[in-house]
Amino acid sequence: MRVTAMKSSLRQRPVVAALLATTMIAGVQAQQAAAQQTPAPAGTLAAPAGAPAATSPTQGTVRAISVIGTQRLEPDTILSYTKLRIGQPYSQESLDQALRDLYETELFADVQIRNDNGSLTVEVKENPVINRIVLEGNKRLKEDKIRPEIKLAPRQIYTRSKVRADVARIVELYRRQGRFAATIEPKMVQLDQNRVDIVFEISEGPKSKVRQINIIGNEKFKDGELRTQMVTKQSRWFRVFSSGTSYDPDRLAYDQQKLRQFYLTEGYADFRVISAVAELTPDKQDFIITYVVEEGDRYKFGDVKVESDIRDLSGDGLTKRLPMKKGDWYNAKQVEDTVDTLSETAGLFGYAFADVSPDFNRSKEDLTMGINFRIANAPRVYVERVDINGNTLTQDKVVRREFRLAEGDAFNSFLVKRSKDRINSLGFFQEKLDVEQKPGSAPDRIVLETNVQEKSTGELSLSAGFSSLERFIVSASITQRNFRGKGQELRTSVNYSAYSKSIEVGFTEPYFMDKNIALGGDIYRRDLNSFRYLTSNTRDTTYEQSTTGFQIRAGVPITEYMSLALRYSLNFDDVTLDKATYYTDGQCDPILAGRYLCDAIGKRTTSSLGYSLIYDTRDNRIRATRGQNLTLSQDFAGLGGSVKYVRTRLQGAKYVPLGGGFIFSLSGEGGYIHSLEGERRDSTGALVDRVRLTDRFFLGEPQFRGFDIRGVGPRIVRRYYSTTVEGGVATGEQITGTNNRTDDALGGKLYYLARAEVEIPLGSGAREMGLRPSIFMDAGAVGGLKSPGLINGTGQFPGYCSATGQTTVRASGTAANPVCPVAYTSASDYAVTGGFVEQYLGDTLKPRLSVGFGVNWNSPFGPFRIDIAKALLKEPGDDNKLITFNVGTQF
Repeated sequence: MRVTAMKSSLRQRPVVAALLATTMIAGVQAQQAAAQQTPAPAGTLAAPAGAPAATSPTQGTVRAISVIGTQRLEPDTILSYTKLRIGQPYSQESLDQALRDLYETELFADVQIRNDNGSLTVEVKENPVINRIVLEGNKRLKEDKIRPEIKLAPRQIYTRSKVRADVARIVELYRRQGRFAATIEPKMVQLDQNRVDIVFEISEGPKSKVRQINIIGNEKFKDGELRTQMVTKQSRWFRVFSSGTSYDPDRLAYDQQKLRQFYLTEGYADFRVISAVAELTPDKQDFIITYVVEEGDRYKFGDVKVESDIRDLSGDGLTKRLPMKKGDWYNAKQVEDTVDTLSETAGLFGYAFADVSPDFNRSKEDLTMGINFRIANAPRVYVERVDINGNTLTQDKVVRREFRLAEGDAFNSFLVKRSKDRINSLGFFQEKLDVEQKPGSAPDRIVLETNVQEKSTGELSLSAGFSSLERFIVSASITQRNFRGKGQELRTSVNYSAYSKSIEVGFTEPYFMDKNIALGGDIYRRDLNSFRYLTSNTRDTTYEQSTTGFQIRAGVPITEYMSLALRYSLNFDDVTLDKATYYTDGQCDPILAGRYLCDAIGKRTTSSLGYSLIYDTRDNRIRATRGQNLTLSQDFAGLGGSVKYVRTRLQGAKYVPLGGGFIFSLSGEGGYIHSLEGERRDSTGALVDRVRLTDRFFLGEPQFRGFDIRGVGPRIVRRYYSTTVEGGVATGEQITGTNNRTDDALGGKLYYLARAEVEIPLGSGAREMGLRPSIFMDAGAVGGLKSPGLINGTGQFPGYCSATGQTTVRASGTAANPVCPVAYTSASDYAVTGGFVEQYLGDTLKPRLSVGFGVNWNSPFGPFRIDIAKALLKEPGDDNKLITFNVGTQF
């Protein structure tokens, strides 16, 4: 039966074959019709329209490959990105993979592969080349801040992924600035030659502030008290200069640590922050931060003691000096400070690697915290060597000579800190100076590695500005504080203002011949046009002083904190008055100038030898935060020359950190000058003060805030009168209006000045702006002069007689009783003009007192200082001033 069946099947095969052939032809025709009606999508494998099925097989052997559409890339380069090769088989899957490989290169905007019976055509459209990158809308962040975040660059190939990455980086940059509402819209501007401009349109949005800080779970402390411990602050109008009001995720974590530290200092050893959540408001303008805390119980100190394994350190002796006692509230900060103190104490004895560890014994029953400070045994350490890194300009010896430790010395932690302070005081390096202590070649050896970061020490500046003291100021200076990297200082300066001009050249060698001896000198020329105030607050030039001279200086240390400075100066002074204003018949007229000015004019030579004894423990001489300094100076004039005197000055200051960035300073100074000359008489033969006007002390702006320039101390004030005689009766009246009064400061032989000031810290944003506000109180006085002789001894002088038809001549007498020559006294009517009344005021050492506040600002226009001070105590004749400022600009 199998054979039959097979025969029957064979007989039916022609019929079946015919049916299959008919069906296949109909299917092919239907596929061709569908292909003509629906084009293949871009980027997919597609056969040419109307091609027979036999010419578009889905697999076969690659007979040829051609690449079209290229502009910059070579065809071989494009084919190298695929696995298609001539003579190798292909399939639909391999063609699709070739498409994916080409798109992954991000070099092409569009790719198509056409197959003509094994002849493959790869058609590409290359991505454009970037012509330039443009930023629009950025005002709060300058381009120099954004550009480094952009990885796209001109002449690179444009890709969408790189643009998206750059957008994300710019957005993150704005978020770090607290602007969470910032949006970046990238746009592409088509240019010829397949080039594009990429434009980042930036909408910065407002700075996201912290609207509210909520604290849940606190029972012992109020919300406001806890908020003061945080760096992040709630946005309020009075915090306009604070950067703490902007949201910062890193600051959120830091504030949690600040809360924990606060509670630990108050004895809450179990305190913890359960959660901290920052929620952005729906308008994306502000954040609301919520802390959930658990305070726990409050602990007291239990038994506290020190156990020392070092024989030079007595545990019992150190226990007696511990700051905490049994029964005191537990304070974790006090424990940390005690560990540091014990480590420093061990370091003083040479044990640099002494390990101090506190062992805690907590009792939850009686809520006590016992602490045992263990000082592990350690070898005494000696300095093996001192390494200095980072000094590219400054020579090693400049840094090494400031070290208080040398190779082979026993280690001392106090001397390491002192060395750090001395290196900082040089002003050659950034403040991030670090002296690391590293193990040496043996357990008892240590290496002190000093890592410095140099900063610019040369200054070339041209500046102009406006000062309430000298009006418009122009200056030019060149200063190199680290000349040739040897720590030498070379400077030259030229200054010009309405009232002073100077040129000066100076040089200082801090270690002459590599010895601890400082040697320096200055050559200078200074011209000063002194002035006096008139009632209208205008100024009138009085005497002109020209000084030409030089000074030689030397300094030697006596102890670590005390030094002696010596100096010799030789000055040639020439004091003159305007002859057209103050002279009569070729002589200085006391009526016009005053006896004190007539006495000051002339040429003189001052040859003086001086010294300064200096005691200085400040941590930084440039900007001290702790420590004190005291200076006693004396100058003896009379080693030749025409001027003889002894001038003594005493200056001192103390700086105390109050915590939280507040710095309190108390400073004072005083001086006395004593003439060594004999009696001196003025042009009229009257005795005058032996200390000349140009050698005296003056007090006022800027050193005494709240008072005008030379506004404190002895002075002569002239008030002008006009007198009319009618029918033999004289009537005197003080002139009102402009220029009815002159005010000439005479200075003094003795002065003192004291200042108390507190520098107030601001947020990091204000610190970046260079703002340093302070409140202050100043007190001082100047005086001690011999009372000068006033005009005519009565203090009054009417001036000049005049009448119709008469020659104007000088009068005498008083404003109420003028005396004129006989020709005038016989007349019934005449006038006396130019008369004045002189008064000698302000010669008292009673303290003047002022209080106020001021701000130092390193503004874009240059250094700016403004002070607002109110004079609370003053004497008749003193000139007070509410606001003083000084500003300059660099160009």
